[in-house]
Amino acid sequence: MIRLDGRVAMVTGASRGIGAATARLLARAGCDVAVHYRKSHDEAAEVAAEVEQAGRRVWLLHADLGDLAAARELAVEVESRAGRLDILVHNAGTWTHGPLESMSQATWSETLRLNLDSVFVLTQAVLPLLRRSPHASIVVVTSTAAQRGEAEHAHYAASKGALISFVKSLAVELAPRIRVNSVAPGWVDTDMAQSALGDAASRRAIEAAIPRGRVASPEDIAGPIVFLASDLAAHVTGEILNVNGGSVLCG
Repeated sequence: MIRLDGRVAMVTGASRGIGAATARLLARAGCDVAVHYRKSHDEAAEVAAEVEQAGRRVWLLHADLGDLAAARELAVEVESRAGRLDILVHNAGTWTHGPLESMSQATWSETLRLNLDSVFVLTQAVLPLLRRSPHASIVVVTSTAAQRGEAEHAHYAASKGALISFVKSLAVELAPRIRVNSVAPGWVDTDMAQSALGDAASRRAIEAAIPRGRVASPEDIAGPIVFLASDLAAHVTGEILNVNGGSVLCG
């Protein structure tokens, strides 16, 4: 039902997890995809191969978005290789343990640079491309931590909370041409969450707190992302779509 034929999307952090699932689903909907990765070249190449198998064009793009100059250069590379951009999915990020009393300034700064500053820089850099699209859409992956806080992860929650404010601000500022929305996942079964989900007892406790009774798969998050990027959500902007199995009910 969702068709994105002829459109070009860029997904950051697309080598695995939510980003990889999103790239695959965008391709199945008819979208050409720029697959960004930072470290996992082989995994990103596998995702790119799946996009090609779906009959779509694909561009494999490497950049460390913690390097803000590299984030700007990524926009240049997208324009030179794809020639256009219709959909931008901000998925790349980091989640590390950080009790406040022992958290270093470097840890705090690195989290905000990767999760927040890079989103600002990359969005600003690709705006000229998005403004040329009649279907421009930005989707930012945030988190339930942005809405309820997260003990011993204040740096992560703060970065994602700032992204929610960023989304709402840009939804007004970039209207009517560019829609800006967020998907806010709860627990998702990805490599990043394995420090908590890899322990059986911890996982059972987490699942017991989720009304749907399970941790989300990456595909559970990719579907809402693609929906928000599509014309089915043509009159939706500034929205924070919670995808958490009912664990955080915040409107």
